[in-house]
Amino acid sequence: MSAEERRESVIRAAVTEFARGGYSATSTAVIAQRVGVSQPYLFRLFPNKEAMFLAASERCLRETREVFVGAADGLEGEEALHAMARAYQQLIADDPEKLLMQMQMYAAVAAAEAAGDHEFGKSVRAGWLELFDSVNLALGADVDDTTTFMAYGMLANTLISLGFPAGHRIWSGFYASARPVT
Repeated sequence: MSAEERRESVIRAAVTEFARGGYSATSTAVIAQRVGVSQPYLFRLFPNKEAMFLAASERCLRETREVFVGAADGLEGEEALHAMARAYQQLIADDPEKLLMQMQMYAAVAAAEAAGDHEFGKSVRAGWLELFDSVNLALGADVDDTTTFMAYGMLANTLISLGFPAGHRIWSGFYASARPVT
């Protein structure tokens, strides 16, 4: 395997491990083990654990953005909104690690910010803004619609992360207030 292929393997493994354990509880040893490389080799590919986490975070945000952009391609307004909502529902159903990684990403950045480390989340914030801007563009540059779409998405992420199944009564307010997705 080339160094670039190994790097790709490390990012995939990092998404899996950080999604499961978060930033603080995930060791680089477990990532190296998942990839099948030594820790010293891992650190030839990434300078430190933070760089691995940020690469995994950037990947998660980029792939989510690509799902939204692909779903909305050629559509406008409500059609784009519904297509993106369906595509996101499918993404988190097919790959729940994406959702867990998102939640771990937000928690890690929040913890770093609370500790005074404002650099840690810089690339995550930039990636999130790119995600927001992509959705905003797909929704005709309507900031209110984009904000609502993203807010409902975060609510859905939270409910799913907490283990509430789709039929649970807690979802009724979400479904009642959210725009219908067909």
